[in-house]
Amino acid sequence: MDKDYLVSLELVEQRIFLVRGEKIMMDFHLAEMYNVDTKLLKRAVRRNRDRFPEDFCFELSFSEWQNLRSQFGASSWGGIRYLPFAFTEQGVAMLSGVLHSSRAVKVNVQIMRVFVRLRELLSSHQELALRLRQLEMKIERQDADIRTIFEAIRHLMAPHTVPPKRRMGFHIEEPMAAYRIRRKRKSH
Repeated sequence: MDKDYLVSLELVEQRIFLVRGEKIMMDFHLAEMYNVDTKLLKRAVRRNRDRFPEDFCFELSFSEWQNLRSQFGASSWGGIRYLPFAFTEQGVAMLSGVLHSSRAVKVNVQIMRVFVRLRELLSSHQELALRLRQLEMKIERQDADIRTIFEAIRHLMAPHTVPPKRRMGFHIEEPMAAYRIRRKRKSH
């Protein structure tokens, strides 16, 4: 591992989860990376609650915690006494200001790099999805054009049938019954 990295970028990536539509990191994972006790990290956050609004840091609900535990394989034996805090990218950035350690600052820089890299990846995936959709639409239009060409070719290849010529002269096209009814009306 590079000496500039206190924790590996892959480890940081593995510790980012999606909760409530936000990419978050758990308090105990951050405490492990910062090399501090989770209780001390939580205490620092509670002392500086005004720096951690709900969109920076929130406590997980029991169901959210159960769902996350299944994702990273936490044991149900033993465990935590309180529900963990979840920190968004902004909350993680704010942590280095309340922990007052050089390691916290260095680890935070690494974590911010991972968040930026994830944002770039997401952006490139969205561009790729847009280009793919445009290509699909272009192919659909070309398919329709090709179908039209094939229909025209089939029409040209079909044997030409000449419609029968009409006979010359006066022809009654109405049924005889209609002719008789009109004749009766005239005679009255």
